[in-house]
Amino acid sequence: MRSATFAIFAPMTTTQPLTATDILTQLVSYPIFGGDGNLAITAWIKSYLEEHGVAYQVVPDESGTKEAIHCRIGPAADGGIILSGHLDVVPVVGQPWNTDPFELTLQGDKLYARGSCDMKGFVACCLASIPVFQAAKLTRPVYFAFSFDEEIGCMAGDLVAGAIRDFYAEKPAGAIIGEPSMLQPMVGQKGIMVYTTTVHGSQGHSSRIKQEVDAIHEAARLIIWLEDKMDALIAAGRTDDRFHPNHTSIHVGTVQGGSAFNIIANKCSFDWDFRNIPMDDAAEIFAEFEAYCQERVTLRRTVYPDFAIEHVPMHPAVPPLDTPENAPIVDLVKKISGVQQTSTVSYAAEAGQFSNAGFPAVICGPGDIAQAHRANEFVAVEQLEGCLTMLANLAKTLS
Repeated sequence: MRSATFAIFAPMTTTQPLTATDILTQLVSYPIFGGDGNLAITAWIKSYLEEHGVAYQVVPDESGTKEAIHCRIGPAADGGIILSGHLDVVPVVGQPWNTDPFELTLQGDKLYARGSCDMKGFVACCLASIPVFQAAKLTRPVYFAFSFDEEIGCMAGDLVAGAIRDFYAEKPAGAIIGEPSMLQPMVGQKGIMVYTTTVHGSQGHSSRIKQEVDAIHEAARLIIWLEDKMDALIAAGRTDDRFHPNHTSIHVGTVQGGSAFNIIANKCSFDWDFRNIPMDDAAEIFAEFEAYCQERVTLRRTVYPDFAIEHVPMHPAVPPLDTPENAPIVDLVKKISGVQQTSTVSYAAEAGQFSNAGFPAVICGPGDIAQAHRANEFVAVEQLEGCLTMLANLAKTLS
């Protein structure tokens, strides 16, 4: 397994244009995980853009170790389409890979590597299609939007979407987010929010349980409230059968607290998330939870005046996506993909962020999400070819 060290590839000088597979070979060789600096992979992409005469803009994060890239191919005219992808991947530690996860390996009709499916395959197709876009007589432009830290909470989706909105004088008509969907248009996604909730109680001998406030006992009440809230939403008919599961899910993943069986715990933390369907407002759900927490604080401070409950978000809330079936961007993606049946996804993506920035969005990209985040991740060659055809159709439609 390769360590997280990088080599900057020299700009390509071959007279033959690089294929999507050639580009994907380069992209997967950079093991840039969510949270890592990504300047090595963006350096390669910027060199590639420069070779093709494409002017680009970088959007750095506050640390200066990460950057998003956006660019425009074609005229400064309203009605263009944004092609969005992320450059980071999930780790491979503990996964039983049969091949080097950072070396693209062709076996049969499948290309194996971390990120081949999620979602460097789409980015490779975008870059490989630059000559097609440049050769077309575009009357409306194509934009690339390549982000960082998507895998740890869509951290740069708002950043790059806002940068495109604010930098270009013209108004793009919509965005295609190339997450793996087997090239089927996806018009909806769930939102996600992740919190760490910490309960601060008092410590003492376990025989004094009624004279102290056990943080674990109080955390358990909060966890049960969250589960009951999920069940109440379902019972109230807050369901959307386009999704699986068809409801907002609320889940507690980790719990830490206590030091011994006979010591009342003065601290207990748990990590939890909710993935909301579009009809459920994430802020309302959290506000109800906070109100319940405040009830517990008021009650338990009669026993222990310093009792407290605090919540720390792991990342900003990722909004859901709910693009109307009759939206022009949906008609466009149906036309260029050749797939008329739309669907939705239950995973979070940057599509909701682009939509909130004013760019109606559809998820549509090569590969199967079932292959993402697992050992021996792959994208079928046929899927890459289909994506290239879709982008060629986009060039024709915008010409």
